[in-house]
Amino acid sequence: MAWIELEHLSHCYQAGTEQEHRALDDVSLAVEEGAFVAVLGANGSGKSTLAKHLNALLLPTSGACRINGLDTAAAADTGELWKIRQQVGMVFQNPDNQLIAAVVEDDVAFGPENLGMPPDEIRTAVREALACVNMTHYRKFAPHLLSGGQKQRVAIAGALAMKTRCLVLDEPTAMLDPQGRAEVMETVCRLHEQQGITIVLITHFMEEAALADRVIVMANGRVADDGTPREIFRKAAALKAFGLDVPLATELGLELRASGLDVPQDILTDDELTSALVTLADYPHGLTAATREGRG
Repeated sequence: MAWIELEHLSHCYQAGTEQEHRALDDVSLAVEEGAFVAVLGANGSGKSTLAKHLNALLLPTSGACRINGLDTAAAADTGELWKIRQQVGMVFQNPDNQLIAAVVEDDVAFGPENLGMPPDEIRTAVREALACVNMTHYRKFAPHLLSGGQKQRVAIAGALAMKTRCLVLDEPTAMLDPQGRAEVMETVCRLHEQQGITIVLITHFMEEAALADRVIVMANGRVADDGTPREIFRKAAALKAFGLDVPLATELGLELRASGLDVPQDILTDDELTSALVTLADYPHGLTAATREGRG
């Protein structure tokens, strides 16, 4: 059984009215525990609505959403949504909307306190969570004194303190400068690699999506494509039809190939692009080393 299961999930806003809008339309997908999944889509594609279902902030209009075997609609009926929200932490776009306490460590403690953890366990959970995001030094700081990237790392720590097993991040770097973006993504990747936390990242930055193990493309409330970053980003024309782009390194690689140069068609990162350009400089006529040796 997958850790996250969506089965024919649909969601309508203002259902039954003239303003009814179907944001998700018969979505079925599964995410295994420990996966790193990026979700892409143009504005209005349904990706943020999808994210909110994973934390039971929204419930299905039809179909089902199950988190670690727990049906979100059933949990709402029995008053047990906390069982889902303890396991799935949410981090949103605007860090200022997530921090409510006057001191960083108090903010991180807010979730565990609401879960009724004993004080000793709360202190341990807060200390460990801040260490995980490299924010221990700032535990006594007021959140408004932090940078955007630091605020997002505190928000992540707040989820970790509840012993969450999955982080759902809804465009967490959209309002950050390049340094803040790098801080947050380094933290997310480290938590996935070192602690095995399941990551669902909603993003419009293609370079961030390239860090994931799997990319899901949303369009018109449906799953339009699903595969590894290399599989998805080599379909540049299809992505552009959905109003999306590809990583800059991929775009440059495709342009080089279109110019007749012999570079790989699935370049994904800056390092891979650099390697391809070095090879071209060594063999300016596009010959590979093996071909050149064969001709020698």
